[in-house]
Amino acid sequence: MTANLKAKIYITLKKGVLDPQGKAIQSSLAHLGFSGVESVRQGKFIEVELGDTDKKVAENQVKEMCEKLLANTVIENYNFELV
Repeated sequence: MTANLKAKIYITLKKGVLDPQGKAIQSSLAHLGFSGVESVRQGKFIEVELGDTDKKVAENQVKEMCEKLLANTVIENYNFELV
């Protein structure tokens, strides 16, 4: 029996895709006095608890979750780690 696994999934916009939220954050940081910030890109972080499962099976499940629901692979990249 293996221990429960948790997937930490990071989703970001692909290069070249406009990021209005990132621009708004950058502007707000500048207004707060953080003048050295040259660029901001925002994204999503998702944690998924997988229960008792084999690490290879978990990797395949998480990849499928990202491809089918969690990430819009046309405009977003994703990566994940299992812990």
